[in-house]
Amino acid sequence: MNIQEIAAKAKQASIMLAGTSSQLKNAALSAIAKALKDNSAKIIAANKEDLANAEKDNLAAPLLKRLKFDESKINGVCDGIESLIKIDDPVGKTTSALELNEGLELYKVSCPIGVIGVIFESRPDALVQISTLCLKSGNATLLKGGSEAANTNKTLAEVIAAASETAGIAPGWLGLMETRDDVAEMLNLHKSIDLIIPRGSNEFVQHIMTNTTIPVMGHADGICHVYVDSNADLDMAVNIAVDSKCQYCAVCNAMETLLVDKASAEKFLPMIKKTFDEKQVEVRGCQDTAKVIDVKAATEEDWKTEYLDMIVSIKIVDDLDAAIDHINKYGSGHTDTIVTKNTDSAEKFMDLVDSADVFFNCSTRFSDGFRFGLGAEVGISTNKIHARGPVGMEGLLIYKWKMKGSGHIVADFSENGKKYTHKKIDKTFKI
Repeated sequence: MNIQEIAAKAKQASIMLAGTSSQLKNAALSAIAKALKDNSAKIIAANKEDLANAEKDNLAAPLLKRLKFDESKINGVCDGIESLIKIDDPVGKTTSALELNEGLELYKVSCPIGVIGVIFESRPDALVQISTLCLKSGNATLLKGGSEAANTNKTLAEVIAAASETAGIAPGWLGLMETRDDVAEMLNLHKSIDLIIPRGSNEFVQHIMTNTTIPVMGHADGICHVYVDSNADLDMAVNIAVDSKCQYCAVCNAMETLLVDKASAEKFLPMIKKTFDEKQVEVRGCQDTAKVIDVKAATEEDWKTEYLDMIVSIKIVDDLDAAIDHINKYGSGHTDTIVTKNTDSAEKFMDLVDSADVFFNCSTRFSDGFRFGLGAEVGISTNKIHARGPVGMEGLLIYKWKMKGSGHIVADFSENGKKYTHKKIDKTFKI
């Protein structure tokens, strides 16, 4: 099938999925988890082929780490599926109810968006997370992963589609795009695709936005900051900064820039430099930082860079306001955290930093759909409409207005004196 046929089939499947019961969706998710484990040898073999090709092509080490999909990764995504099963079905939830007149009731009810096109990086686990989130939320999906993971993604998609369709899910709900031409063609399929979620650089997201009329939920760069305030617990600050940078550096919620209040710099910087040296982190710093510790000189470009590697830039700032200004100027609106004992400073930071996720005394690495209890994520949105931050199922839902009456007509209100009551009612929609 060509991409138009795949998308048309996904559109038809999405109509059926919208009315699929929670029990059937959960049964399909259980079948998917079992199939992934049963086919682990096949999946790992495909991944080894991708890894070998990537090494020949001199793929960067951080990207190789993302690409690897071994038994522990399979177990991890299956744990995520089990968590997803336990989450209440988000479809069909009444979010508001209003009596317009006696016997005339209006309900706002959650429903799937329809067909979600997701273009993601070379992380095969992302394919599993995205497809299962779409299934649970009643959406069909078209997926395009990085070419480096072509064999792994194809195998995973085949396993997931077969297991779910055998369980009773509408055929064609999961489609895999395999070439750049497929993506270019997808951008024109506004009649079949309801939302596109591109995961990648700002340039890539902007390219998608300017070349389609389909709504786009953008996930831009992850230029995340940790700010060590003048009132920070410095041991805590070291732990948070190290976790934010080193726990897994090749991801969008890893810290790239460490901001240090000048009042804390003399004591804190030698502490963090010692630990970064032990972790083999390359440290780049501003001129003031270089006066305290031995670092490579940071340039203007460093403050704008998502390293996705064991590299960090450090800047000494005058105060909280300067830290906020720096983040709002150079950050990507992803995740930023303050380390401080002063709750007033924390509150100001969290109010004024213009990011999807703002944290207080904790690692940026917590910015994650699974850790947020969303069951996983289709991506991180830095948009300011619909969904923001880690996008779990709630970001894959929209709503319908459902009204029920008993012969009500507008003429009675406009011509015959009937009045609207507009009274809130505590009811769930039911025919």
